[in-house]
Amino acid sequence: MRDVELLEKMQIARSVEVRVDRKQVILLAAEKLFALSGYHATSIRQIAEEAEVPLALVGYYFGQKHELFHAIFSHWNGTIEERLTALRGIRIDPSEPLTLALIIEAFVGPVLRLRASAEGEYYALLVARELSNRTEEADQVLRDYFDPMAHAFIDAIHQAVPHTTREQAAWGYQFALGALIHHLSDSRVQRLSNGINQPSDPAVAPMLVAFIVAGLRAALPAPT
Repeated sequence: MRDVELLEKMQIARSVEVRVDRKQVILLAAEKLFALSGYHATSIRQIAEEAEVPLALVGYYFGQKHELFHAIFSHWNGTIEERLTALRGIRIDPSEPLTLALIIEAFVGPVLRLRASAEGEYYALLVARELSNRTEEADQVLRDYFDPMAHAFIDAIHQAVPHTTREQAAWGYQFALGALIHHLSDSRVQRLSNGINQPSDPAVAPMLVAFIVAGLRAALPAPT
């Protein structure tokens, strides 16, 4: 009797594991196709084919396409928390020259490391590609996940450069974001460097940080 109960429990556990795995496979397939082809150019059928699951299963787990799109960012929300945790660990001292660089490092570092990883490559590319598009789906994701983080970094920049206004700090954040997104999504640099530079190379993070910091200092100069 105990053997039968044990066997039933093992079968149930395997069934649950398979369901979880298939759900994860669908999520990863959607992430990849959205990153490579774009949200509107990707169909639910294509996602099902990429995941090698029945079409109906995509809707069963995630609902409509915009809900699946939203689920990807919910799954990766920990990367935003990583950036905010790094930001909270900085003692913001306007008189310390390194403060602004530490803020920008917290902003770009985790994303560049994610882009270079096998598991985060498509997500980072998706962020760079889709969230710069003015679509209803992208705007909702920005409002739900990225705007709170943006406000935290804008406040930090404003505190680190107190002679400026918060509105100017918001412009500075947008310019920094533009540099980061371009680095994440650009591949032309390989051609322009005659094959030497690798796209999205995380090794150039210090150079990107220095570029953004210098740009912020030039755009938000201290009064003389």
